[in-house]
Formats: sequence, structure tokens, C-alpha cells
Amino acid sequence: MQLTVWTYEGPPHVGAMRVATSLKDVHFLLHAPQGDTYADLLFTMIERQNKRPPVTYTTFQARDLGSDTAKLVTDAIQKTYQRFKPDVMLVGDSCTAELLQDQPGTLAEGAGLPVPVVPLELSAYSRKENWGASETFYHLVRALLIHQKEQSGDKEEGIDKLEFKKPKANLLGPSVLGFRCRDDVVEVTSLLRAIGVEVNVIAPLNASPEDLLRIPEADFNICLYPEIAATTCAWLERTFKQPYVKTIPIGVGATADFLREVGQLAGIDVEEYIQNNSSRLPWYSKSVDSTYLTGKRVFIFADATHATAAARIAKFELGFDVVGIGSYSREQARDVRKVAKELSLDALITDDHLEVEKAISELRPELVLGTQMERHIAKRLGVACAVISTPAHVQDYPARYSPQMGFEGANVIFDSWVHPLMMGLEEHLLGMFREDFEFNDSAAPSHLAAEGTLSNQPEEDIAKNTNQEIVWDLEAERELRKIPFFVRGKARRNTEKFALDSGLDSISLDTLYEAKAHFSR
Repeated sequence: MQLTVWTYEGPPHVGAMRVATSLKDVHFLLHAPQGDTYADLLFTMIERQNKRPPVTYTTFQARDLGSDTAKLVTDAIQKTYQRFKPDVMLVGDSCTAELLQDQPGTLAEGAGLPVPVVPLELSAYSRKENWGASETFYHLVRALLIHQKEQSGDKEEGIDKLEFKKPKANLLGPSVLGFRCRDDVVEVTSLLRAIGVEVNVIAPLNASPEDLLRIPEADFNICLYPEIAATTCAWLERTFKQPYVKTIPIGVGATADFLREVGQLAGIDVEEYIQNNSSRLPWYSKSVDSTYLTGKRVFIFADATHATAAARIAKFELGFDVVGIGSYSREQARDVRKVAKELSLDALITDDHLEVEKAISELRPELVLGTQMERHIAKRLGVACAVISTPAHVQDYPARYSPQMGFEGANVIFDSWVHPLMMGLEEHLLGMFREDFEFNDSAAPSHLAAEGTLSNQPEEDIAKNTNQEIVWDLEAERELRKIPFFVRGKARRNTEKFALDSGLDSISLDTLYEAKAHFSR
């Protein structure tokens, strides 16, 4: 494992906690030391839930390591069941407890509980949070459904013959601590209802074990979040002959493709509904001034689902120039690389935020679409940013209705992505009134007002990082200030590097022009 100050994903047991907390009448026993109980705060402080997660910890301490820690597990299993009386128990261990090799899942299976027990092996030192959530959801669904026989009837021939009832679909993948899952479920359910498809089960979010037992009753599944539901959807397709929708409805184009895929499986003509969609994004993106949108350089880094969707929206629906794309979701890296190739880019697949910061600094985008990590990076670099994916801050779980999916989600995306940018008129005013007290070069543009003035940006500290102090004369400094703020730091660094390499201790206007010519070759 890599030690880091920031991490895009927690360990796998946090993913298991997300699934357990999403469900009803399910309890998770986690074999963990006292220090690993911090994860409760993710749900009560970040997503502001009004109840603590259904998780019980064995909370062994250092003094317990000299005794039988397995007995702590067996005692905790019995006490937990007697206290909470869940319909299903999940049992696993945290990354620290995994080193003890107590195998709590095996101990729980032999505890003789009157409810199903699902053991989890979470591979804490080779996998991370989303994988842990995916494995937990898959093993839970499999444990409950494995003994059910395949439904009889004409399912293998499709559902065109079901004229006497509405086709049914399951929405699989939404969970707590997912990005806007609560509102996405409402929006997608509304879309399906509008075209005549009934939602059978939504899971894991707010589902009970009884609901999971009804999954095979649906005609097909919708994989809303592949990071969590792709493995389960593939198993259901093999076991119960349930096809599943793979298109994620984020953006106007993707929502239309999603509805067409649903319509094909359900035997429904959806074209009229698509043509009458309620999204304002297409017209709004055409109606604003071209300087505001067209050709704006955008860097994208998120989970795979939101990164790939964002790239297509940015490129084809808003007219941005995507200069970089990446993801921390290694399990879905192939999808990100495919989209990057379509954009003639190399995908950045990493979980190291320092690599992401380096890429952003070098590419000099005007807008960053990313996670809470990228928001911090963009703030330091003085670049506009919109959060599009977890990990996210409490402010990204708004009280208002704010979906990302569907036609209404496209409206939300337009507002969230475009408003942080500087309007063309604002850029014009900044150039025209550069020496004015309000529009002068040391004042931040309005979308960065909360971050202070540009004097706090990295280019002001460049000289501190060199062994020799570089002096800029007044004329060169004035010329430098004519360079747009989002590339000024790069210009200053390059010029100072050129001066040092040339043995100069001061920078004149001629030096600035010579450096510009040198780096333009």
C-alpha cells in the first residue's frame, strides 16, 4: 500500500460499508482495531445521514493481540445478531485485521445464526473502495439468489410478447456516498415511467433482502454505476438470462442512446419522447457567446463512469477542447482509454494526486472537471473547477434536487460546468481596463473571487524555488502581465529558466522576447 495524504478511494471495507449502509435490514460485522472505526464519519458528516451506518466493530486493541482475537469475533457475531436481529449479516475484516488471518467470515458461517451470513474476502492490500463495494454487492445478491431457479416462460425470446403488462427493469448500482445517486435514481425512474417501463427493484440503495430476492422478476437490468454493479449484472445475465443496459444516461446524447437501448430491450418506440426531450443544454450551449465555451481547454479526472461521460459532453455538446482525461478506477481503465483514444489523447490512469497535479500544471487548462482532489489542485493553480465525481465534499451532496443523469441532469451539468468559466465579456473587460483598480491584473476574475487575488497563485513564488534570485525590470514585468493569468505562471517559469541557463541575473524586455522565441521553437 502507498502512504499518502490524499487518496481517491478508501480501502475495500469502506466499499462494503457503503453497500451495507445503502441496504435495509442488513448488518455488517467488521473485524477491525479501534482506529479503523473512523469510517462512520463518511456517512454522517459527508452525506449528512441522520443515522449511523449498520456496522459493528470488534474493536480489538493492542493488548488483545496476545490472546485469541478469533474469540472476539465469535462473541461479537452472537452479540451483534441478538442486538440488531438483521435479515442478513455481512462479515469481513479491515486492512489491519486482515494481517491477523482470523477469517471472520468462516467463523460467522459456523456460528449457527438463523439468517444468511455472507462472508467477505476484501483483499485490502491489492484492491480499493469501489472494488470492495462491487464484490460486496455481488456476493450478497449471489448468496440470496443462487438457489433460485431460472424463471420459466419466453424470457430467452425477449419480452415483445408481454403485451398484457409493462416491461420491468431493475436499477442496479446506486449507493450512499455515490455522486448524486439519490437524485439520479429519481430522474432515471421518471424517464423509464415516461416511456412505459416499470422499475422493479432499485439496489443497493434503500433495498431490503426481500427486494433483492425479487430481482429475477424483472425483464432486464440497468447498470447505472458499473463501478459497483457491472459484476452483478454480468452474473444475472448468465444465471437468469437477464440482459442489461450498458449505456449511462449522463448528457443529452447519452440519455438518448440509453433510451434507445432500453426501448430495444422493452420493445418500445422511444423516438418521439427523445425528440420532445426537456433539456435546455443544446440550445443554451448554442446561445452563449463563443468565447465563453468554444475551444475552452478542459482537463477531466474522475471515476471511469463520470470521466468518460464528461469527455463526450465537453467535446460534443459544449464545444470544449478536451486536453486531458484520466481516472483512478483501474478496473474500468479500458473504457477510459477507449474514450481517450477517440479524442487522440493518452489516458492518465493513476491514484496519485501528485501525478494529476503535474498533468494539470503542464496542460494549462481553463477548466478542470474532477473530484474534490482536483478542486484543491485547481484552487492552487487559479483555474476554474467543477466537481463531477467522488471523492466529494459535503457541499457536493446538496439539499436541492441536483441529478447528473437524464435530460434534467444535462441542465444541471450545463450550469455547474459553465458558470465557473469567465464570460467572453469579462475577459474583454479585464483586457481593456487592466490598469483600473477593479479590473487590474492582480485582481482575480469573478469565478475565482472566493480564492483571493492572483498574487496568491504559484507564479508569485517561482523565484523562491531557484538558487539564484532573478530580478525583473519594470518594462518586462508589465509585458508579463499582459499574458493571460492561466498561463502566466508557465511563462514566468520558462523565462526565469531561460535567464538562469543563459547566466543572467535580471530579466529585461528583450530577455522575455528571447525566451518566448526559444520555447516556441
